[in-house]
Amino acid sequence: MLKGKRGLVVGVANGDSIAFGCAAKLRAFGADIALTYLNDKAKTYVEPLARQIDAGLLLPLDVMQPGQMEAVFDRIREEWGSLDFVIHSIAFAPRADLHGRITDCSQAGFLQAMQVSCHSFIEMAHHAEKLLNPGGALITMSYHGADKVVDHYNLMGPVKAALESSVRYLANELGERDIRVFAVSPGPLRTRAASGIDHFDELIDKAVTRSPGRRLVDIAEVGRVVAFLVSGATSGMTGDVIYVDAGLHIMA
Repeated sequence: MLKGKRGLVVGVANGDSIAFGCAAKLRAFGADIALTYLNDKAKTYVEPLARQIDAGLLLPLDVMQPGQMEAVFDRIREEWGSLDFVIHSIAFAPRADLHGRITDCSQAGFLQAMQVSCHSFIEMAHHAEKLLNPGGALITMSYHGADKVVDHYNLMGPVKAALESSVRYLANELGERDIRVFAVSPGPLRTRAASGIDHFDELIDKAVTRSPGRRLVDIAEVGRVVAFLVSGATSGMTGDVIYVDAGLHIMA
């Protein structure tokens, strides 16, 4: 389905990462994949995964470090010349701000959460725009706490709301270049990033109890939806938030 396509996947931390679920499925469907890792410590975990899926490129990327994002896209331009998709699956908020009330969050914590979780996607769109082939796709990861109040999601709620709004505005601006933009919104998953949410086990239990399927989704299910979105089958879609949460978001 994706043979001949090339894409960048950002946010793999380990084999349980949503980003790796996406990368593995995209590769299984025939796409060539470039992966990034946060730092030397993270490379220890990401490098074997890159070998496992035969990733064409493995590059360092800390979006808080000036110049690293430009270096990633420069390398892709040199090696591949163009791209067909970018998958953005990174988010962060300082623990003190994430576990406290929004009313009490610090300016520094709020700005860092917005930079890593939202503005970095806009930056990637900026750098990818000239590399993306017609029909290309930019995809980021959200959560239904962007639209509804979810206990203990706290600071990440408004940050993800800004991310989803950015998806719509980017879809409008890039539509003339035949570049499509989506947010995928998985249900809660037991990833390292999600474990930072306060009372996360309660969030998991509620998701299982309240979802129509009485279950969680897994990273392979998210990966299959992402593969569908970057394929030609979705040429008539853009700007949407696509839920992959076993129906949890429809429940009152």
